[in-house]
Amino acid sequence: MAIKFADRMEGIKASEIRELLKLTVRPEIISFAGGLPAPELFPIEEMKIVSVKVLEEAGRQALQYSPTEGFAPLREKIAARMMKVGVAAKADEILITTGSQQGLDFSGKVFLNPGDYVVCESPSYLGAINAFKAYQCQFIEVETDDDGMLIEDLEKKIAAHDNVKMIYVIPDFQNPTGRTWSLERRRGLLDVARKFDLPIVEDNPYGELRFEGDMLPSVKSMDTDGRVIFLGTFSKTFCPGLRVGWVCAEDSILNKFITVKQGADLQSNSMTQRELDMFMELYSLDDHVEKIKEVYRKRRTLMLDTMKQYFPEEVTYTYPNGGLFTWAVMPPELNARDLMLKAIEKNVAFVPGGSFFPNGGQENTMRLNYSNMPEDLIVEGIKRLGEVLHEAVRAIKEKK
Repeated sequence: MAIKFADRMEGIKASEIRELLKLTVRPEIISFAGGLPAPELFPIEEMKIVSVKVLEEAGRQALQYSPTEGFAPLREKIAARMMKVGVAAKADEILITTGSQQGLDFSGKVFLNPGDYVVCESPSYLGAINAFKAYQCQFIEVETDDDGMLIEDLEKKIAAHDNVKMIYVIPDFQNPTGRTWSLERRRGLLDVARKFDLPIVEDNPYGELRFEGDMLPSVKSMDTDGRVIFLGTFSKTFCPGLRVGWVCAEDSILNKFITVKQGADLQSNSMTQRELDMFMELYSLDDHVEKIKEVYRKRRTLMLDTMKQYFPEEVTYTYPNGGLFTWAVMPPELNARDLMLKAIEKNVAFVPGGSFFPNGGQENTMRLNYSNMPEDLIVEGIKRLGEVLHEAVRAIKEKK
C-alpha cells in the first residue's frame, strides 16, 4: 500500500521508555527503568469501598457524559490543594485532564506551529519531548546544574533565536535528574519570561514527594501576569491507572486548553474523577502521601548507599531530596545504550539517558528509578549493575 501519512509522523517515534518497559515485564527482571509508583501502596481496599459508594450514590451521573472542565467538586479540591505549592487558585482555573501527559500534548497544540522553538532544561522529560515533537517544533536546551537552569544561558539562547514560543520546566525533583531548582533560579526564570513575553509550562508531578527540607514555592505562585501554566497529576501521589491530572492557568489560556480538549476526548473519565473525589471525602489523601514518602525515602537512601558501595568511582550521580529518580553520569567513552543490553543479560534494567536530550548526545548517562522495586531487589539490582559498570570502566582503562 502507498498510504500517505501526515508530515508530522516523520518526527514521532515510539517512546523509548515505553519500549523498554516491554522488556522489563519479565518477572526475572529487576527494573529501575519506568517511573512507576510502588503497587503495594495502592489503596485497593479503600477503592473497593469508594467505587461501590460512587455507583450507589451517583451511578447514573458517574457513567454519563460530564462537563469538559471536569467534576466540579474535584476541581474545588484541586484548587484548594494548589495552596501546597503557594497558589491561591479558583476552581474555574482548573481543567481536569487525562493525566498530566494530556496537559503536555495540549500545551503543544495550543502554542506550537511547525518550526517554533521550545526552551527546556538539558536534560528534560522524554514524555514532554515526544509530546511537543508531534507539533514539528525545535528545541533549545539550556544548561543546568544542581540548582536548575542557568539563567544567563537561558536569556542568551532565547535572544539568539526567533520563533521561541514557550519554556518548559520541571522545577521540583526533575525527571530525569531528580534535581530541584533554587528559589533564585525560579525568580530568574520568570524575569526572563517577562522580558521576552513567553509562557512557561511548569510540570509538577513530584512536588508533594519531598523527603527532606521545606517545599519551595512553585513558579506559578510567583507569577503576577498569568503566563505560567501549571500541570499537576495524581499519578505519583495516588494511582496512575486512574489517569487524573489537571491544568491550572488563567482564564484566557485555560479556555484554549478547554477548547482543544473538547476536540480530543470531550472529557476525562467521569467515574475515576468521582472515585478520586469520594476517596478524598472518606479518607485523607495527605496521610496516603505521607506513607508513600516514607517508603520512597527509604528506597532512595538504600539505592544511593548501595550505588556508593558497588558503582565505580568514575560514575557520579545526583542525590534527590524527593521524587522518583536519580541520574548517573559515566565516563564519556561509555554508551548507556550498549550497557543496557549487558545489564539485561544480568536481568536488570534502567533507562539510557540520551533520549532525555532532545538535540541528541550525552549517551554516557542513565536514569534510575527507586520507587518501584522492594528493598532486597534494589540492593541486588544495583549490585548487578555495578558489575556491568566496573567491567566497562576496566575495558576503557585497558585501551589506554
